[in-house]
This record gives sequence, C-alpha cells and structure tokens, in this order.
Amino acid sequence: MKPVIALVGRPNVGKSTLFNKLTRSQDALVADMPGLTRDRQYGDGRVGDWPYLVIDTGGLSGEPDSLDAKMADQTLEAVREADLVIFMVDGRAGLNPVDEDIADILRREAGPVLLCVNKIDGVGEDKALLDFYALGFSATVAIAASHNRGVSSMIEEAGVVLGIESGQNDTDNSDKERNKDIRIAFVGRPNVGKSTLINRLIGEQRVIAYDQPGTTRDAVAIPFERAGKQYKLVDTAGVRKRGKISEKVEIFSVIKTLQAIDNCNVCVVLVDATDGVTDQDLHLLGYAIEKGRALIVAINKWDTLDAEQREDMRGHLERRVEFLRFTKIHFISALQGSGVGDLFKSINKAYASAFIDIPTPKLTRLLEVAVQQHQPPLVNGRRIKLRYAHQGGVNPPVIVAHGNQAVKVPASYQRYLMNYFTKTLRLFGTPLRIEFRQGENPFAKRAAKKKRSQGKKQSRKQTNRNTGKQQSRQTKAESRKKS
Repeated sequence: MKPVIALVGRPNVGKSTLFNKLTRSQDALVADMPGLTRDRQYGDGRVGDWPYLVIDTGGLSGEPDSLDAKMADQTLEAVREADLVIFMVDGRAGLNPVDEDIADILRREAGPVLLCVNKIDGVGEDKALLDFYALGFSATVAIAASHNRGVSSMIEEAGVVLGIESGQNDTDNSDKERNKDIRIAFVGRPNVGKSTLINRLIGEQRVIAYDQPGTTRDAVAIPFERAGKQYKLVDTAGVRKRGKISEKVEIFSVIKTLQAIDNCNVCVVLVDATDGVTDQDLHLLGYAIEKGRALIVAINKWDTLDAEQREDMRGHLERRVEFLRFTKIHFISALQGSGVGDLFKSINKAYASAFIDIPTPKLTRLLEVAVQQHQPPLVNGRRIKLRYAHQGGVNPPVIVAHGNQAVKVPASYQRYLMNYFTKTLRLFGTPLRIEFRQGENPFAKRAAKKKRSQGKKQSRKQTNRNTGKQQSRQTKAESRKKS
C-alpha cells in the first residue's frame, strides 16, 4: 500500500500549489483567494524516489459558519486517513493564532506530522523558521512551493519520518490502474445536486453538499469500486451562463469542468426537474456530444414534483431533447436515493458501447447492406460508390468508409448511415462518427502524363509556327531590298 500524505493548514498557505508540484499536474485549482479548496483532492505523488498518495484539503479557518464546518470535517477525515500530515504555515506572515489551534488538533487527531514553512522566498530560511519552533514539532522543513524550491528535500524528509528508504517500492503501477478506471464526470448547472448524487452513490459524505450555488469550485476525482469494477467519479463546479460569471475564480472553475468532460469516459448531465431543461443544459449536452463522450441524462429532484408536473416535464423533455434518442433519461432523487441505483447499469452499457471493437469484415458487410437498402444520391450525374469500412477509433466509435467520391456524401446520407450503424450495432449512450475517404484514381497519373505530352506537342507546334512566320518575314524583307 502506498503511504498517504495529507496537506493541512489554514487558508491560502499554498497547499494546492504544493499539491500540483508534488503530482506534477494542474489538478488543484490555484488562485490568490482564501478558501478556494473545499473538498479533498487525491493525486499520485511524482516527486521523490518512492510512491505515495497526496491529499489536498480545504483550509481550516476556525469560523463558525456551517460551510466552514463541513470543510473542517473533510479535512479531519483526511488527517485520520493519512500516514503523514504535512502541516503548512506561511513563512511571510509568521505564526498565527489559527496555526496554534490547528497544531493542537493535529496533536490529538494525527499521527506523524511534518511542519512545512512555505513562502520563504524573500524572507530567508532561518528567519522564516524562527517563529514556528514554538509549535513544538521536531520535523521541520522550509520551502517555496511556487518556485519549486525545497520540495524534493521535503519529500526526502517525509520519507525519513515514515521510515521509507530512498528507492524503496519504486514500482508504480498507478498508470496501469488509472487506465482501468471508468472515469465519470457529473456536470450541470449550479445547485442541481451533483455532490449530493456522488455522496449517495458512494455511501458517505465524501464531497461537500450544501444548499448554496457554487459550493463546489474544483473538479474532484474520487476513486470508487462497485461490483468488482473500478470507477473515478468526478465532481465538478456548476456551469452558469457566460453573462452571469463575474468572478475570475468561477471562470477557472468552468474551465476545469469543461476539461473534466474532455477527459472522461462517460458524462452524466444532471438537470433540475423544478426548472426543466434550460438553454444552459442544452449547451452542456451539446458540448458533451461534440466531444464525442458517452452520455447519460439524469433529471434530479423528481420527488419534488406531483403527478401533473411530472407529465408536463416529460412532454417538455420530448420537445427539447429529441436529439438524445441514443441514450437514456433517468428520473432520480439524489437526496432520497430513488432511481439512483439504475444509473450504473446505463453507465456500464454506455462505456461498453463507447469502447466497442468492431471487426472490419462485419463493418464492410453492414455498409453493403445499408447501401443496398438505400443507395447514395447522384453527384454531378455520377453515383457515389462506398466499397468497404473499418473502425477508426473509440470513445466515440469512429467508422471510416472508403469509396469513389466518398468525400461528396451529403449530410442527409451521413445521418442515415449513422442511424443505421447505431441501430444495427446496438450502440447505447454514445455518439457515433463516420469519416469518408476516397482512393486515388488509378488512371489519374496516366491522364496527367497524356495531358503533359499533349501540352509539349502543342508547344513545339506553336514554336515551329512562330519560327516559320519569322523566316517568312525575313525572306520578304530581303526580297524587297533586292528589288
């Protein structure tokens, strides 16, 4: 088992910056704003000679606000789970009363603690460390995370505290394990219940669910196992209309959400049943389809509607999301748990369709049958001839069709082929893409050679004519001179 290292401290001491340095990623959202991180974020450590897991946590502020209390609960869970706590403090600001309160909590709740004095650039290591000796932690390091100064030394010291020798357990299969995970992104507008749904699926309060729009600010990936299958559930920030976004942090949150869609295998789009399908929901659905992601739609808060409202909602859905016939719409209540258990059936089915492997002979036979049932139209008086097809990719499945004038296939016939392949291959929950390629004309080189030859002959004839005319003019001129 890899050791688990939790980064703990008050807000804005540089925990997320250090997390990104240790994981060599940009998974944690970083900005000069206190309280940006709220949920626990996990990552594989890539600095140092031994494997470990890193947990980024929300800042402990000590404020009585209920949201801060939920953040504190998340941080304490990480502390109890960790084999080592790196307690981060701000070397520029000096010792703070909140730091002393956190130190008292760590003495009671945590195992080994490594005190990390951050932001020593411009202050000096000895001066930055001086105030914090009063906290009484024997293992202390000084770093400047934003400049990557002292980070490697900090991990070496962490190994000493944990009793790990350099190079021990250096076989890291995290990449292989990551490839086996089914990555599921939960997206939607603010306050539609994404965090509540994830907590319901995994059976614990893993992410903060709070009745306030914008609670989740970062894309948090949560490993999860169900029925022997490995998943990664990605909780994302809510996406509002562009005109309503004013804070710079929210812009970065939206970017992280869109990146989560780009990197996922299956996208679950949540819609608020009380609001119906809004234009913003349609934009998110369109973005997921444009990126070719397998798609599941969940109408949340279904329990809040009466029978008449539910019937109206179904009619509204038929009118607005008619283009989603390739997937299934689930009616759920994340808070009560009704309908939630069926989501994984659709997720697994959509994932299998997105990564389907189709033999070339089978695709070619299906293409022949499709062409026989409905011939391609004429283009400039010539019939389009599609000869064979093969698979060109997965997630989404890509079918490459070859033939004469294939690049001139009109959009209507492309839609016919897409619907035919989707139905025949029994694809579910994933869009399908078809690419058309045409081979070279075997007579094209011969025709070009003949054309060049004819051009040369015409050029010689023209040259001979011009030479004959010139000689004729010279002869006539000489004859006039003699006369």
